[in-house]
Amino acid sequence: MTALLTRAARLRPRRGAVLRVLPALLLVALAFAGPWLAPHAIETPVTAPYAEPGGAAALGGDQLGRDVLSRLLAGGRELIATSLLVAALVTGAAALLGAVGALRPAVGRIVERCADVLMLLPAVLAILLIALSWPGGGRLAVITAAVVMGVPYAVRLVAGAAAPVAASGYIEAAAVGGERLWHLVVREVLPNLRATLLALFGLRFVAAVYLVATAGFLQVGPQPPAADWALMIRENSGGIVLNPWAVLAPSLAIGLLAMSVNLAASALVPQSGRKAVTAL
Repeated sequence: MTALLTRAARLRPRRGAVLRVLPALLLVALAFAGPWLAPHAIETPVTAPYAEPGGAAALGGDQLGRDVLSRLLAGGRELIATSLLVAALVTGAAALLGAVGALRPAVGRIVERCADVLMLLPAVLAILLIALSWPGGGRLAVITAAVVMGVPYAVRLVAGAAAPVAASGYIEAAAVGGERLWHLVVREVLPNLRATLLALFGLRFVAAVYLVATAGFLQVGPQPPAADWALMIRENSGGIVLNPWAVLAPSLAIGLLAMSVNLAASALVPQSGRKAVTAL
């Protein structure tokens, strides 16, 4: 009986984690499969402009009479792929810079000063400066702007978590033993920051979603007639009274995506690392 109770106690946290991760997985899978599930072509008008839901358009029509549901299903893949790439690049760069800065205080001070300068630049202004000055603009410019704006915040978090690890006895023993810097970073420091880095990845993904969506709303990323959630909000804002779903549906999709991924990341953080992450 005791063994069964112990086993049930061990399975309960796992089930809770699965339930918190499942919405994010389903939403991401739906977004990537969306273009093949769309009932109509995303550029073909099927109803009157801003038509109410019904008939051939379950969520009504947009400003050109195109099916809102079809464009909603097709508009999330690029946003999610871009945000995942930005979150991975920011987390990777911050992990390396933060760990090196903790092991080499002189380098850490330089990194922190550079981060302080970049943190003074508003995110929207940085997107406009980088995206509009980039030859041809487009999604690559948005990714660059999002990475540049994300690294300063992330590197401070990693540096704060890496400092006590770098000051521990076994790191000093490895350094005295002649281990190289990259060995200390990759084999000694970063494995002890898994909880922090996983939580950081979730936070940076949410931040990337909002930055990429802001760029789409400002039309410095994807351009019409592309199906993009942020672009849908901008294009259809003038007809929100006629067909609210043309604006509400992509807005809800962006909000649900951010919340579900954040819950999934927090659920995957190891239990032993939760206190350290919260303290930061």
